[in-house]
Amino acid sequence: QVQLAESGGGLVQAGGSLRLSCAVSGRTFSSYAMGWFRQAPGKEREFVAAISWSGSIAYYADSVKGRFTISRDNAKNTGHLQMNSLKPEDTAVYYCAERRGLTPARHSDEYDYWGQGTPVTVSS
Repeated sequence: QVQLAESGGGLVQAGGSLRLSCAVSGRTFSSYAMGWFRQAPGKEREFVAAISWSGSIAYYADSVKGRFTISRDNAKNTGHLQMNSLKPEDTAVYYCAERRGLTPARHSDEYDYWGQGTPVTVSS
């Protein structure tokens, strides 16, 4: 069973940076794309970023483009989300997810495995 564990969340002032990590274990398939999603209080879960198995393809939500960078290290079974120029509206619980296959996806229902989430709070 694939298991994902996020870390790196916390409290940061607006304009600051955080680097989220996603540790993956238990993979049984040959390749997995990874995505990051977030859910703010009272709102639906939304897409943030996704990356292909090779790392050559990345997608971003318009709201984070130019500020967030997704990456992965398959040798270490980890993924990362570097978040710069954070805004109060970025406050949410952030989740990493994986789907079997090479290509990333923007929709949460296309992902097979999810972590428990890590909270990010950006103060103004």
